[in-house]
Amino acid sequence: MTDRSKPQYVLDANVFIEAHKRYYAFDICPGFWKCLSHPSTRSDIVSIDHVKAEILRIEDDLSKWAKDPAREDLFADTTEQAVFDAYGRVIDWVDRNLQFQPQAKEEFARVADGWLVAYAMVYDAVLVTHEAYNEDAKKVQIPNVCKEFGVSYMNTFEMLRQLQVRFDLSQGPQ
Repeated sequence: MTDRSKPQYVLDANVFIEAHKRYYAFDICPGFWKCLSHPSTRSDIVSIDHVKAEILRIEDDLSKWAKDPAREDLFADTTEQAVFDAYGRVIDWVDRNLQFQPQAKEEFARVADGWLVAYAMVYDAVLVTHEAYNEDAKKVQIPNVCKEFGVSYMNTFEMLRQLQVRFDLSQGPQ
């Protein structure tokens, strides 16, 4: 991990994917993408290598953006023993939880979600996701896992407000 001993926010893949496909598309709001690497927010925001792998599965503008060497340190390595141990605890809890459907448990183990929770646990970071807590969920929701392990979570818009990010058109369209 480069220049980052303790990130404040860890971003889920859906933060990037939803922004790219919808409300912060590169051509509509380039400021969102710039803020992810802006010096004033850069030390606070990170994602993980497993999220990058999910992004790279589809060849599009988002994967091109993620491949840019300037963003290499945005995606932290999850091979540290502490993260691996935390991931084991997360997967064990999910596997033992009778609330979740077996196929949902398998999917959770296949994707980046468990690694995100583990990384946030180790670094005492806020996990940023568009998923919502659902007490009765049959699918494994990141906020449900976060709640079990005492990890804070929020959505993209709450993070942007806390970081005091502004996308301002006061100078007019350019």
